[in-house]
Amino acid sequence: MNLPTLTAFLPCRAGSERVKKKNVRAFAGIDGGLTRIKLEQLLNVRGVGRIILSTDDQDVAAVAVSIGNERIEILGRPAELASSTCHTDALIRHIPDIIADEHILWTHVTSPFVNETLYEAAIAAYFTGLQEGKDSLMSVTKIQKFLWDDKGPMYDTSEANWPRTQTIHPIYEVNSGIFIANRATYVNDGNRIGKRPVLFEIDDLLAFDIDWEHDFELAELLWDKRHGGPKSEDGCQRSEVGKRRSQTSEIGDQRSEVGDLTPGV
Repeated sequence: MNLPTLTAFLPCRAGSERVKKKNVRAFAGIDGGLTRIKLEQLLNVRGVGRIILSTDDQDVAAVAVSIGNERIEILGRPAELASSTCHTDALIRHIPDIIADEHILWTHVTSPFVNETLYEAAIAAYFTGLQEGKDSLMSVTKIQKFLWDDKGPMYDTSEANWPRTQTIHPIYEVNSGIFIANRATYVNDGNRIGKRPVLFEIDDLLAFDIDWEHDFELAELLWDKRHGGPKSEDGCQRSEVGKRRSQTSEIGDQRSEVGDLTPGV
């Protein structure tokens, strides 16, 4: 069955406070880092057409230009939507102004292990969900642990104080890897999910989100473990993707081609 095409929305603001230059600094030997990884993943997803890169960062735009694919559209991010104090809700309300397409996939560069396979599975689950009465999709991580709040255990202790974890009723953490909804949800609900979303489960490793410096360093190790190439003469594992440095060293030169990032309207 041929599914409708989605438009991907990728927000990348400048000025990360916790992880400096996290969107573009070299990651596991890849020039252009997380931005390059995510754009190339999205370009390889069946079912994704246009990719809207919303940014106020010249370096992020330069990475996109260096890829050289016309499906990537760079839109300048308005200053009021690029500050560290801007709520996500404000950016959500901006989406109908810049995207007229029916189905929108929102994702982030900080989830490098959410790859082509996961995106395609999520897209299929979204359209299946629409047929079953759902109205959107978001990726989640299932939690079955001994969680407490200030009132006590959040799990059922009627049969045992310490039940087997696999019998604990699960709750779900929104891991922010994937959100899919139609444009009407953004317009009518002011949200990137509807009232009846598909909960698309992703395990902890694949949902790994880079939010702190130690996350960045750990993610590089995980990436090399999953994508590592042949070992060097000293016996250390060498990243296969590190070989692409020579292919992407022109990113710095691309900044001159970007020009001013005029906010999208």
